[in-house]
Amino acid sequence: LAGGKRKKSRTSNYLISIDPTDLSRGGESFVGKLRSNFMGTHFTVFDNGESPKARGSQDPSRVRQELAASAYETNVLGFKGPRKMTVIIPGMNMDHERVEIRPRSDHDGLIERWKHKNMENLLELHNKTPVWNDDTQSYVLNFHGRVTQASVKNFQIVHDNDVDYIVMQFGRVAEDVFTMDYNYPMCAVQAFGVALSSFDSKLACE
Repeated sequence: LAGGKRKKSRTSNYLISIDPTDLSRGGESFVGKLRSNFMGTHFTVFDNGESPKARGSQDPSRVRQELAASAYETNVLGFKGPRKMTVIIPGMNMDHERVEIRPRSDHDGLIERWKHKNMENLLELHNKTPVWNDDTQSYVLNFHGRVTQASVKNFQIVHDNDVDYIVMQFGRVAEDVFTMDYNYPMCAVQAFGVALSSFDSKLACE
């Protein structure tokens, strides 16, 4: 997967493609997009469906799905501790298929439902809290060798009921190289979108 930031957007907006040489919305490689709110603290990952505001008659099955959302806790006081993030993804039905979330308006998306604690058919995940290490004088997580360099962007995503099951992890292995691993019930586009959100500049979060 490849992501490219769209220019001239009011908020951060990335196209996600399966071809790094074709980052166009009209191309066959377009699989989704990532969009932030104005503050750069909330991000939503969409599939390649149509916007509910698109003109013309609409086939409900072609309206885009919201695949994931990530919310970063604002760091107003400039506290330099670990970032805090929440990831919201659709749940699975009895056949282990992802529940389709196709909001018809901005007031019905994953972030809005989470804000209003309307979590039916949704999963709320959090980044695992790093542990302070006196030897290195830093916060650390155990990536079992998959991540080799310290970075504020390193994170592991878990469900509060089972913090040992890593749903997703992301971290630095070289100056501009990161690894990303994901587990059921996440898919590649969900995980890639969440990882992409962690790169975006968030004035309120650093």
